[in-house]
Amino acid sequence: MNENHTLHIGLSTVCITPSEPVWLYGYATEKRYRPYEGIEHDLHAKALAIKDAHGHKTVLVTADLCVMRKPLAERVAARIARRTGLSPEDILVNLSHTHSGPMIGEEDPRRWPLPPEMRERIGRYTDTLVEYLAESAAGALADLRPARIAWGRGRVGFVRNRRMFDSEGNYSGMKPNPAGFTDPRVTVLRVDNPDGTPRALIGSLACHAVTLSHDNPRLCGDYPGFAKAALEARQPGVTALFVQGCGADANSHPRATPDQMEWAKRQGEELAREVERVAAGKLRPLRGPLRTARTVLDLPLRRRSRAQLETAAAGPESTAHNPRRILEQLDRGKTPAETHPAPITLWRFADDLVLVALPGETVSGYIPRMEQIFDPDRLWVAGYCNEVFGYLPTAQIVREGGYEDRGLVYEIGQFDAAAEDVVVDGVRRLARTMTGK
Repeated sequence: MNENHTLHIGLSTVCITPSEPVWLYGYATEKRYRPYEGIEHDLHAKALAIKDAHGHKTVLVTADLCVMRKPLAERVAARIARRTGLSPEDILVNLSHTHSGPMIGEEDPRRWPLPPEMRERIGRYTDTLVEYLAESAAGALADLRPARIAWGRGRVGFVRNRRMFDSEGNYSGMKPNPAGFTDPRVTVLRVDNPDGTPRALIGSLACHAVTLSHDNPRLCGDYPGFAKAALEARQPGVTALFVQGCGADANSHPRATPDQMEWAKRQGEELAREVERVAAGKLRPLRGPLRTARTVLDLPLRRRSRAQLETAAAGPESTAHNPRRILEQLDRGKTPAETHPAPITLWRFADDLVLVALPGETVSGYIPRMEQIFDPDRLWVAGYCNEVFGYLPTAQIVREGGYEDRGLVYEIGQFDAAAEDVVVDGVRRLARTMTGK
């Protein structure tokens, strides 16, 4: 290999299981209004650091967590930067979006009837978590050594679109829709030592980690956690990472069954077997140099009349919270925000692969939009990166309405249909800065 193409890879694993039980996050239901009852398996932050021949360093931190709002995301990014000296475009934090992970931060606990002692416990855990994530990043950078990295693609069968429509084409709720669009492809990366012995396996899939329903009281990484555990059990010494894709409108299927833990294990095993199958086949090498770029886009929020807001506020509870809060702002004489800042990051491995890292609960419709910008055969798209502010819908979903159109969580507002084109145009401009075209 040309010396300019050489990469050094570092890996790190940090256990992020809380030291004392906290509430689980991911479902708005009274069944979750209590500390978790037992640990199915430990949760982890796992990091992959990369250095190219020019000394350019990056780190990808993956974590068994559901969401991370802007204030906490900024704390984490700042702490990682202080520990590592990396610039913002060289840091990625991706969440698996398990709905059986711990409640974190200050923003989401304010939305629930938490006892004071539990609020304090979550606060203590959050402070520790920030250090865990920074430790994971720093540990991976400290582990940098020559390596070979290659990638390929596979496919699993348990991903289902979850947006259902009635006979007239109106959104009717969240149920498996086999006719709806999903991306069941699995992006697989294999990291080897120079002598060919394996060091890491990375699997990425665009699918909600919700096989375990609100009935599950146990701390668990859901199917991604089981997939990682299976890979590491069969390949001692190998670090397994999971990267969540753009699957905010896709659920694992089946889910929420009486034997849901067994199904989470089966789906994790299916994903693990596919990662192993692809990794054992013919892969394409990833080479340096590694180029990175980042931007923050002001995504437009919807502007509606008071009458429209009042109608929306009287609708289903799952989508009424933003219209209600906007009305409260108006009643206090405040002007609602017109845009929301969203960070976008691109990593480019020579001409081999581009990783597009999108924030929020990104719906699957963004995958074909990214394929209009980049060669689909050299593209990897991840969602849930660096900040999860709520759902990031496409224009089609905004027109259709429904759960994935519910908007921001900590901040106030719902995205306008034009937000999709702002994202696409912003990614296109960012790509030009990396290629000079």
